[in-house]
Amino acid sequence: MNLHTGEPTDPRSNPAEIGTLLLEFGTLAKLTKKPIYYDRAKRAVMQLYERRSKIGLVGEEIDVETGEWLSPASHVGGGIDSYYEYLLKCWKLFGDKDCERMWRTSIAALNTYLADRSTGKLWYGEVDMNTGKRTANTFGALHAFLPGVLALSGDVTRARQLESSCFSMWTLSSIEPELIDYRTMKVLDARYALRPEIVESAYVLRRVSGDPASLVMGRRFFRDLVAYCRTDNGYTTLKSVVSKEKGDLQHSFFLAETLKYLYLLFRPAPALAGNDVVFNTEAHPLRRTW
Repeated sequence: MNLHTGEPTDPRSNPAEIGTLLLEFGTLAKLTKKPIYYDRAKRAVMQLYERRSKIGLVGEEIDVETGEWLSPASHVGGGIDSYYEYLLKCWKLFGDKDCERMWRTSIAALNTYLADRSTGKLWYGEVDMNTGKRTANTFGALHAFLPGVLALSGDVTRARQLESSCFSMWTLSSIEPELIDYRTMKVLDARYALRPEIVESAYVLRRVSGDPASLVMGRRFFRDLVAYCRTDNGYTTLKSVVSKEKGDLQHSFFLAETLKYLYLLFRPAPALAGNDVVFNTEAHPLRRTW
């Protein structure tokens, strides 16, 4: 968007960009008592939801001017991930019945079409949004947010199963790659970007269910981070989890999310564990004060 003219330069967007505004703008609306902020953000989400396929799935990319889907690939990875996260968290934070309805419909579709137990473990792969036909057996670091969201929704059984799968992805090379083929357990993208999602899910599982396995996983996460990503001046990305070749970059989210969730996971007394606190997708806690 050109801020001088108000003209958009590209009508292409994705569910994550459209759907990941509800918590922040909803909180702003509550605190300023100006509902327009939430109403506009929610309208965008509902327009997207109404364009889901007949089997209840959204795709990877949409033209926001025509409403036509540009990519029918449906998954829970980058570009879609936090759309589902915010449907649930919007319901939890604001008690929004529309978000509850959209979440329940969406998770039912994900469990029907994306969930894959063909390897004896639970994974969520990629399908065509219109037919439900499986198009890829890919799962990666960004997908690992889903166990935490499942746990928050009350589906602790699936959450534990999927976090166990995520842990096997981590231990494959002693640190998680960006993407794998979960049927062959072959690394497809060997980079590691210090991502927080797998740690976040471990924390949420611990917070929701007291699951001791989360602490075991957390110790492994931290140990491997120190072993392979520590530098003289901080922590760095890896160019390859296979060779352990280091990059030269420490993303801000490593501090804001990855280390924060590790701290919360191991903190002796529960921290921010009340039902009145919801974390946004960047790990900022929003407390229901209204």
